[in-house]
Amino acid sequence: MATLFIIYFLFMSQISSSYSSDTLNEGSSLSVERPDQVLTSLNKVFAAGFFPVGVNSYYFSIWFNEPNSDQLNRTIVWIANRDRPVNGKRSKLSLLKTGNLILTDASLITVWNTDTTSSSQTKLKLFNSGNLVLIASDGVVLWQSFDHPTDTILQEQALAKDTKLVSSRSQGNFSSGFYRLFFDNDNLLRLAYNGFQLSSVYWPPPWLVSWEAGRSSYNNSKIAVLDSLGNFSSSDDFTFISADYGGSTQRRLKIDYDGNLRLYTRRNSSEKRWVVSWQAFSDPCKIHGHCGLNSLCSYDIVSGMVCSCIPGHKMRNSSDWSYGCEPEFKLTCLKNESNFMKLLNTEFYGYDYGFFPNYTFSACRDLCLQLCNCVGFQYSYFFAKDKVGFNCYPKVLLVNGYKTPMFFGDFYLRFPRNYSFSALPRFGLTCSNKLNSTILMPTKYFQRQEKELATFILWFICGVGIFEIMCVLLVWYFLFTRSQKNSSTHTREYLLAAARFKRFSFPELKKATQNFSKEIGRGSSGIVFKGVLSDSRVAAIKRLNNEANCQGEAEFLTEVNIIGRVNHMNLIAMLGYCVEGRHRLLVYEYLEHGSLTENLSRNDYALSWKTRFEIALGTAKGLAYLHEECLEWVLHCDVKPQNILLGSDFTPKVADFGLSKLLNRSGELEDHQFSRIRGTRGYMAPEWVTNQIITSKVDVYSYGIVVLEMLTGKNSATCNDQENRSGLVKWVREKVYESSKVATWLGNIMDPLMESEYDLEKMGVLLGVALKCVEEKKDARPSMSQVVKMLQDHD
Repeated sequence: MATLFIIYFLFMSQISSSYSSDTLNEGSSLSVERPDQVLTSLNKVFAAGFFPVGVNSYYFSIWFNEPNSDQLNRTIVWIANRDRPVNGKRSKLSLLKTGNLILTDASLITVWNTDTTSSSQTKLKLFNSGNLVLIASDGVVLWQSFDHPTDTILQEQALAKDTKLVSSRSQGNFSSGFYRLFFDNDNLLRLAYNGFQLSSVYWPPPWLVSWEAGRSSYNNSKIAVLDSLGNFSSSDDFTFISADYGGSTQRRLKIDYDGNLRLYTRRNSSEKRWVVSWQAFSDPCKIHGHCGLNSLCSYDIVSGMVCSCIPGHKMRNSSDWSYGCEPEFKLTCLKNESNFMKLLNTEFYGYDYGFFPNYTFSACRDLCLQLCNCVGFQYSYFFAKDKVGFNCYPKVLLVNGYKTPMFFGDFYLRFPRNYSFSALPRFGLTCSNKLNSTILMPTKYFQRQEKELATFILWFICGVGIFEIMCVLLVWYFLFTRSQKNSSTHTREYLLAAARFKRFSFPELKKATQNFSKEIGRGSSGIVFKGVLSDSRVAAIKRLNNEANCQGEAEFLTEVNIIGRVNHMNLIAMLGYCVEGRHRLLVYEYLEHGSLTENLSRNDYALSWKTRFEIALGTAKGLAYLHEECLEWVLHCDVKPQNILLGSDFTPKVADFGLSKLLNRSGELEDHQFSRIRGTRGYMAPEWVTNQIITSKVDVYSYGIVVLEMLTGKNSATCNDQENRSGLVKWVREKVYESSKVATWLGNIMDPLMESEYDLEKMGVLLGVALKCVEEKKDARPSMSQVVKMLQDHD
């Protein structure tokens, strides 16, 4: 082995470094130790080579070629190894005779490669457009940088459905950051924040449907292009034109580290200064995630953007605002032990317990105090015709805090009564000479007025007389009762409208299921019955178990509303629900082919290899949407064949998503950790039993087990033994190691019902993906979006 390593090292060191100004020929290399070894486009606009990013750390990148510019101030437009910089000694970019372009570090480890092969001669060329292209002698493009953007697209470069822009970590750190520009499953071009603790879509505004945002979801081509004149157009009908529309300029569209999408322009390379000719946001505080949890963002054009912790909180990481702030106190569930602090003109977006229109201030405050996980409430007002309305938003998490005089409302921060502020803290920006913009507001019930005011009121009441007092009290009681009743009615109507599906009565569902007689499935969360609704639609009606029945109506409806907002072709659709007394039922679409378990265990027919591959791909798409694309962060926690249902054309739909959250909310949310083990024996990831932090990788593990079951026809639960968490995984790996021939070990593993009728390459890829998903260490497993990409590349 040592001899081979020495031979390989000597061979690589002897590779010719000959290349023309814009071309690297086959068998040649670029060395990090030779700053002069740079590819330059024929028009001298772009250059490609090694770029220093720190002490002895380098990226291979493409940049605008600026004469006499400092290396550290180059305008970078593409990076090959943004998350794995190489050493400043002996690192090389080499074009091998096999047609593969590789980047190796000082220890000859391949850090990055194009994963290409060619039997004909190849060359690497930097074109005038800034596109770095690997071309075969017959003109076939093997690979190009335009298909793999980092945070920037150039003129005439397309952003397609399989590509996305990912921001840098910070202004001086080019590694992958928290913001991305991409096409979602609804064919819309979106900006999203994906931080350490939370993720959310923020552009276009998520509360707008596509047509309200000027977008169209009907074109599934998913492509966007910036042309040479400064016109940007996208397949979802989003367009903009550069402020300096016209030719003869250099432009680049970039998602900056702060999450804003900006178009930069300059006339030529001699002008070192770039001008912003368009941007998605003029107010950066409208971009999610800038300041993290429990913090506020304030902005004005003079001082710029300022992050600050809300009162009673401190920074988690003094050098990075994205970690947010943490409280210096602990809240209790005792409502008479809490006070509130009023934060003027302050709004927190998202993570509401619910929306309660026309609630009085006292009712909104009391609602928050009744909830253990309520950290405060937002109370805003609006103008409608000739009247003023009020909205109440109790909050369970404080994110995307924003202070602006343009917001017609205030936020009331909850804190323990025994907690005292050493000094009322300033936060955000001030627009006047006032030293403070916070008001401490205690919530003492039936608090008596000052003695002088009480005396005055007492004499006044005595003057009015006992009769008038009784009338006032009766009128007040009538109005208050009516107001509360109307508030409750409005709340229910809002939740029903927001969920976009019907509320059924219990007798109605009892009749539809013939007194719950047609059972078609059962699980840990409840029993599923087949039923026929009053409009003749066949439905699957799930009657939740007693644990869910302990939920209050408002909490249940809020959770149903969250599930109702999850919409994807590979997730089962909800038609309605029932909350009546202690009854909690969910009404889903009925899928005629039943569960994947039923189809794998049938003896009268077998699923074809094509169907199994499509089921694996569709299931991965559904889980990827739950993990990364929907507005609420959702873990399934119980991925198994019984929860994958098949439609008329065997399209897979994941069921029971969100129900672990729906059934087991403990009242306090702490970094998205769960209090007890969830899942099904045979499909549970090791993290559940080793008391590790639970992430989306638990679903990835379960998905891998499901795919192994589809491939082998074996049941994971029955394959387990005493010593191994999954005997199925162990068995498959042993079969793989037994033979070096793919056809041999695939034949030993594949479900005998397929009778060797399958695509060898695709089944090999599917098996490889499954084995990656069931790695013991969660960090070694891919994300579900990576699984989708791996399978789509071979679809």
